[in-house]
Amino acid sequence: MANNYYGYQYDTSPRKLQPEYKPNKNRNNKNNNKSVQIKKDNKKGTKKANHKLRAVKYLTIGFLILFAISYRNSVINESFKQKEKLKKELSALQKTNEQLQVSIENSLNLNNVEQSAKEKLGMQKPTNSQKVYVSLPKKDYIRPATEEVLVEEEKSWFEKLIKGFTKSIK
Repeated sequence: MANNYYGYQYDTSPRKLQPEYKPNKNRNNKNNNKSVQIKKDNKKGTKKANHKLRAVKYLTIGFLILFAISYRNSVINESFKQKEKLKKELSALQKTNEQLQVSIENSLNLNNVEQSAKEKLGMQKPTNSQKVYVSLPKKDYIRPATEEVLVEEEKSWFEKLIKGFTKSIK
């Protein structure tokens, strides 16, 4: 089969390349072509500038997102360090508290009280000459009640009124 591709047969010859632009056959409009060419170049330049600006915007947004994540992680780390510091401080205070409780319990022991009284205050146990014996009579010091306790039942308001009236008459 014959292939008429740009006038060549059987694809044995190289193909003709199409030019990237079409030359203007009208040479009288040279200035016109230049202004059209400049406008096309300006459009291409603004497209490139817009493309670069968009890339800069995306990079800035990406940087801000990474900065926010980094800042959040640093705040979390600071809070964690502060929490661990407070835990250590709490455990140290609890240990001190337990030691103080043990020392208080030891100081409440009668032997320790006696020893500190002897050492710090110079106290001694009383000798037989310092002891004074007192004899008390074996009477019962509890006195019986001399007054008679009357237990009255709760009376109605009418009975109280009559009793009050009879007391006032007497």
